[in-house]
Amino acid sequence: MVNVGLSARLVAKPGKEEEVAAFLASALPLAQAEEKTVVWFALRLSKNEFGIFDAFADDTGRQAHLSGAIASALMARAGELLAEPPRIDSVDILAAKLK
Repeated sequence: MVNVGLSARLVAKPGKEEEVAAFLASALPLAQAEEKTVVWFALRLSKNEFGIFDAFADDTGRQAHLSGAIASALMARAGELLAEPPRIDSVDILAAKLK
């Protein structure tokens, strides 16, 4: 069951679009290692806009993810890769189909 999630929007600096895409793709093993992350998606929304959506059973999972390896790696490279700070919103899941 998923009850809460995170929605993140990332805007790549000009010329850094493919590096952001590669960074997000490389984060999959980190997401798979997070025990409390039920679902994790890295998205390309346009040429320079990207997104991450993940969901958790409860807020402890969400908080663990926010202080985990993906968030740390993203923030370490944000100045290099992103045109603006990531927009990260906490969301409540109203309904879900997971298989």
